Amino acid sequence: MNESELKETLRRHGQEQVLRWWEELGSDARAELARQVGQIEWDKLSLSAEDGRRGAIAPIEGLSVAEIAARKEEYFAIGRDAVRAGKAAAVLLAGGQGTRLGSDAPKGTYDIGLTRPLYIFEQLVRNLQEVTSACGASIPLLIMTSEKNDCETREFFEKHDCFGYPREDIFFFRQAMAPCMDLEGKILLEDKGRIALSPNGNGGWYSSLVKAGLAEAMAVRGVEWYNVFAVDNVLQRICDPVFLGATIASGKASGAKVVRKAEPHERVGVLCLEDGLPSVVEYYELSEEMANLRGADGNLVYSFGVILNYLFRADTLKAIADKRLPLHAAKKKIPYLAPDGTFVKPETENGYKFETLILDMIRYAGTCLPFEVVREREFAPIKNKTGTDSVDTARALLQKNGVEL
Repeated sequence: MNESELKETLRRHGQEQVLRWWEELGSDARAELARQVGQIEWDKLSLSAEDGRRGAIAPIEGLSVAEIAARKEEYFAIGRDAVRAGKAAAVLLAGGQGTRLGSDAPKGTYDIGLTRPLYIFEQLVRNLQEVTSACGASIPLLIMTSEKNDCETREFFEKHDCFGYPREDIFFFRQAMAPCMDLEGKILLEDKGRIALSPNGNGGWYSSLVKAGLAEAMAVRGVEWYNVFAVDNVLQRICDPVFLGATIASGKASGAKVVRKAEPHERVGVLCLEDGLPSVVEYYELSEEMANLRGADGNLVYSFGVILNYLFRADTLKAIADKRLPLHAAKKKIPYLAPDGTFVKPETENGYKFETLILDMIRYAGTCLPFEVVREREFAPIKNKTGTDSVDTARALLQKNGVEL
């Protein structure tokens, strides 16, 4: 993008303030600013208020632990054959830092060992290796990093020899970024030649994969299913052939691993139907009556808590990419460069960060299979250093499942 194109683009979108210090910038700084502007997806940026209203909510049918156990061998065989045929890929969402764990490093580099080092990344790779060993085939591992932690994450894997995973089957790609805006919709700067950016949310993983050329590369390899999972659940089974086989057998376009809610008001998103389509409703969006509603078997009717472990069919993802995922604007405290050139760290919310959510991809997929797993065997999230969903609770669950720490 040359200078005239840059100025015209910003003028057309009412963002001329981005070039406030243009004349002071050197050639490299100008080129970087032009690059940032060129990557903005203008058609997706909007401060249109979300009304927050939900459609008609109803329970969704899924597979219980008992139902899965009854057909486990059948589902495993279907999933194993798919893995052996190269039809599955794993996508690790690893763009976050370990801030809440007291670390500035990538979250996956955090050491959860007690008597020896055991890193979150290492445990996740081990979980995947269990599946590749059981299936007798390797699985592409696609790791989404962020602008902040990309180099450090790559170096960490290299330093540890990819924890024994085949180097040729590990691929890194960066999560796309979105510009931050003030409350009036003007793009903020963090430096005279740099726009204030934030990650575009976990719903942006596929568009980022496409931009990196990896979606095409995976298609060439014959990948038909993507298992997308978060970095912070160290117990999860990745590219689980039983989960994959059950989802394939169901004929649905997506699948979601779920756990039964521990109690009606547990702070977890609930997979259900909204206007007939699969949807994830946050715990606070359920009415008191719905949250406490129980079926004839005594179980909560709205009980499928999502754990951010999803399967998506590749052809469905292509269709979703052609649509416009909702862009959620969240009010945040955003450090910025004021018009007088001073750097400001606000004490109150002063702008918006934009993100797409993987939850919306489930709805856009049209169909989804809830696949229940045993909480104590597959759900050990690490959100905090101590207390609930912490390093301590995850360690206890790992030990309970036979992992030496």
